[in-house]
Amino acid sequence: MGTTKFILAGAAVISMLASSAFADDMSGLVTRIDRLSSTISIQETQKGTVGASAGGAGAVQQYKAKDAAMLDSVHAGDRVTYSATDNNGTGTLTKLQKQ
Repeated sequence: MGTTKFILAGAAVISMLASSAFADDMSGLVTRIDRLSSTISIQETQKGTVGASAGGAGAVQQYKAKDAAMLDSVHAGDRVTYSATDNNGTGTLTKLQKQ
C-alpha cells in the first residue's frame, strides 16, 4: 500500500511539472492563423545562446485560442510573446501579445 501511494504521488508531481512547462511566457513567430477555428501556429524562438548558429528557431506548435478575440491583433509573420497551457495534449493559448 505504501508503494502504491508513492507511485501515485510521483505521477501527480510529474503531471503538474509537465503542465506547468507551458505556463511561462514564451516568444515566437506567428506562422499561421485560422480565425474560423480560433487556432494559431507559432514557431517558438529559442532563449539564450544555445542554437544561435541555427537561427534560434524551434518547432512550430499549434494552439487553440482561449478567446477568439486574442487573434484579432496579430498576423502571420508577427513576433509575439505568449503563454499556453496543456489540456490532455492540446495546447491552449492563454495570453498573446505582439512584440
